[in-house]
Amino acid sequence: MGKMLFLQGNEAVGMAAIKAGCRFFAGYPITPSTEIAEYMSRELPKVGGTFIQMEDELGSAAAIIGASLAGVKSMTATSGPGFSLMQEALGYAIMTEVPCVFVDVMRGGPSTGLPTKPSQGDIMQIRWGTHGDHQIIAIYPSTVEEVYTYTVTAFNYAEKYRTPVILVLDETLAHMRENVYFDYEKENPQIVERLKEIDLGEEELFLPFDLEEQFAVNPLVEMGKTRFHVSGLVHDESGFPIRDPNTISKVIEHLDSKIRLSAEEISIYNEYMLQDADIVVVAYGSVARSALKAVKQARSDKIPVGFFKPITIWPMPTSRLKLIFKNAQSIIVPEMNTGQYAKEMSRLNKLNKHVESLTKTSGELITPDEILEVIMKMWVQITEM
Repeated sequence: MGKMLFLQGNEAVGMAAIKAGCRFFAGYPITPSTEIAEYMSRELPKVGGTFIQMEDELGSAAAIIGASLAGVKSMTATSGPGFSLMQEALGYAIMTEVPCVFVDVMRGGPSTGLPTKPSQGDIMQIRWGTHGDHQIIAIYPSTVEEVYTYTVTAFNYAEKYRTPVILVLDETLAHMRENVYFDYEKENPQIVERLKEIDLGEEELFLPFDLEEQFAVNPLVEMGKTRFHVSGLVHDESGFPIRDPNTISKVIEHLDSKIRLSAEEISIYNEYMLQDADIVVVAYGSVARSALKAVKQARSDKIPVGFFKPITIWPMPTSRLKLIFKNAQSIIVPEMNTGQYAKEMSRLNKLNKHVESLTKTSGELITPDEILEVIMKMWVQITEM
């Protein structure tokens, strides 16, 4: 037996974060993510956790890094303008390999933009917002149930790969309410726990930064149980700054490889009727809901169209997308920006298949009818070839 809850997307983030073991939240209120902070301020103290409203977003990001190093799973939540302010700390967490979760609830921009309207304009900032060569893991659900499930996944990935993970929502997904059924799997999800102690043997110093294997990730043990140096400078396995060019290259290669070489394992996506699809719609987040409805309508009209939904948007599910380009005649990418993901997908289009970018920046969700219209246009072009 299970139970049904009627949840808002932002509430699902907070509920799942606590289930995943999050016990520290630092943030600064910003629309449309504020309900996450409100939920955590109310519920974290009930489980022995700590909520703190910081003076700004950079301080919030720095606080969760410190809490994580002290051994506590931690999270912050913001929207586009605040996420921009967090980039320096995000880069620090990448360099120091600190597991934590950043939630970016997207709204229209640039600047103050459209605080109460949905957008997907942060897609490239999520990938490249902080400076330097780095990888990032970003997970973008499209239903409230997925928000709950993949919030837990975000914390697990953060621990497993010792990296900040970006959980992405948009205003529509954050504020919508849906029924979520809680069965045994949701009540008892698999959780990747932090090591609380480690046997150092004869070693006097814990070496948390592995440089021997590019993709290896040493476990992080809370400070107090171990002692180690932490620096945003390029460092050796002990965490102390280095100047040796060869070792510096190893560090950068490690930060890249531990995620890039695990991309197939990290990638999460959904598919619908791709087997015989001449046209494939690729959509993520709230727009994926409209896309799936449009594809089902087109199928009822005997049009061979399929649907692909990347949930892990970074790293891209490259291998699967390349196969889609190989088998399909046309790809349609609807998104609430000027075509950020479509442009990135075009880099995979070595066979020069037609890629149609359907964009919208008005602060309104792309409708199923708008996507269906493009599907019909593509189908006419294919049949006339």
